[in-house]
Amino acid sequence: MLERRVNLEGRAATADVPRITVGGLRMATLDLEATADFMIEATDPRHRIGRPLFLTSANGEVLARCSTEPQTERLFRAADLINADGQPLVAASKLQSWFPLPERVATTDLFHVVARKAEAAGRTFYMLGASEDENAAAVANVQKLYPNLKIVGHSHGYLRGDAMRAKVEEINALAPDYLWVALGVPSEQAFVEEFTPLLTNVGVIKTSGGLFNFLSGSRSRAPRWMQKIGLEWAWRTLLEPRRLFWRYLTTNPRALYLLFSRNRPINR
Repeated sequence: MLERRVNLEGRAATADVPRITVGGLRMATLDLEATADFMIEATDPRHRIGRPLFLTSANGEVLARCSTEPQTERLFRAADLINADGQPLVAASKLQSWFPLPERVATTDLFHVVARKAEAAGRTFYMLGASEDENAAAVANVQKLYPNLKIVGHSHGYLRGDAMRAKVEEINALAPDYLWVALGVPSEQAFVEEFTPLLTNVGVIKTSGGLFNFLSGSRSRAPRWMQKIGLEWAWRTLLEPRRLFWRYLTTNPRALYLLFSRNRPINR
């Protein structure tokens, strides 16, 4: 696979993580708890690799975009680990493999599991992304939920050029164990590609999409039953029809095709 050839350090650091190819991308076959444990283990000083591990997530929209946007595909293939943040990916893997994805690993759920474990282990967070108000509200809510969690810094994501470079230098000086980057696809993946060489003191970078909007309370999750049957995209479309209707109308059919044509059994 292409990402294995160009990302040797990441391959070595994640060698024990089994993967399955779903819709054209290699996904970690880890459940939510195991993913959080992996992230905690990755920030142990004994396991650092001299640069941050890059973790990202894929859903149907990402699969569709990777199949039509070479730049987006390249950015995702550079990740050290990709989680399946979409119930349809899990369902498709169970129909086509003896070793399917065990469950959906939604970043919005993963954040809380990692936060609880990080709180207990003394690990540190930095939260980068969203607007200034959304970012501040998200951080405030996280601090209420996890009063012993060490958030060493946070910033909105509307930074460009020298301002972003200065912010990256500031983040590296603060040396967080986890940098949560919520800039949207593919901007957050492009951020990782550009600035990883300057973030040598960071343990893990996790791209986070709209995570901060959920943490701030400005957006609500779909009802649990909709999440379980893979209809969270429909809930989001109901909340933001102008922004999301055309996106899902164009990406969902292609994602469905990819889920049943570009899968492979478990691999490493």
